[in-house]
Amino acid sequence: MEKPVVTVVIPTYQRPALLRNCLEALANQQLPTDQFEVLVVDDGNEPAVAQASQDVARQTGLSIRYLGQTQRRGPAAARNAGWRSARTPYIAFTDDDCLPQPGWLSTAMAQFSRGAQVITGRVRMPMPEQPTHHDKTTALLETAEFVTANLFCRRSVLEQVDGFDERFDIAWREDSDLHFKILQARIPILVCPEAVIVHPLRQAPWYATLRDERKNRYDALLYKKHPALFRERIPAYKWLVVRYYATVLAFFIGLLALVTDNSPLTIACFYLWLLLTLALMSERLADQRLNWATVKPALLTSLMTPFLSVYWRLYGAFSYRVWYL
Repeated sequence: MEKPVVTVVIPTYQRPALLRNCLEALANQQLPTDQFEVLVVDDGNEPAVAQASQDVARQTGLSIRYLGQTQRRGPAAARNAGWRSARTPYIAFTDDDCLPQPGWLSTAMAQFSRGAQVITGRVRMPMPEQPTHHDKTTALLETAEFVTANLFCRRSVLEQVDGFDERFDIAWREDSDLHFKILQARIPILVCPEAVIVHPLRQAPWYATLRDERKNRYDALLYKKHPALFRERIPAYKWLVVRYYATVLAFFIGLLALVTDNSPLTIACFYLWLLLTLALMSERLADQRLNWATVKPALLTSLMTPFLSVYWRLYGAFSYRVWYL
């Protein structure tokens, strides 16, 4: 029996059914199962997740180790715990809601044998017939330059750059920070589109886009750490951000004008606020069937998104003491 040469690290949190699908996909790899091990890092330390790992190991013969975190610390900390506990020279990262395709590991290992140090693969996200605004936003992962859902590194590289920054304690920008540290260390990154994982889109609640606005605080941390690379490689969406600030300012200036009995300014500000809100709503309804089921969430999220976006941007700027708006 050969000694494993690569460890697949999978952070997970309260999703045993999705994890099971991911592990079963790994059982179908073209790379012989005695050449890799799987390390499940459970950020929720749940018996159901441990049981799912044990069940798949027993049913498929995969070498699966389970590591339960004593407290929830986010995927960056989970990945660090995973690769630091690995016993192999190569590390593969994917997520519990992803399905590595059969040639995923064998393709990457062939590149490592040719001297690669860091490899990024391709993410496929099949879209529904009527994608929501959240679906379209999530599907941007397909075109991302560097994602931990499909990443391979020599362990020595992770040691050199000290892995993931655990201050990124939700699934946002921790991969970009690692990417930038690798670039700054002048370590080459190989793009390997043949190493494919499928990332199915899952149905999200209507408020998912509102919840996601909190991610803006971590953009401030990434900007503080890597200002030049942030400006060069992270989409700014400047026009959209300007509209958000204009929407919020128009609303609050309109309130102030209302309190001070300045009718012309009140009308002008609230008209601008309404116009900007309706424009955002129209964009979110693009390519969707118009009915109450689609109009209601578009209206609610269009009303609230500018305020939440501005709040979290300012929160991040103050928290990390950086001029980021």
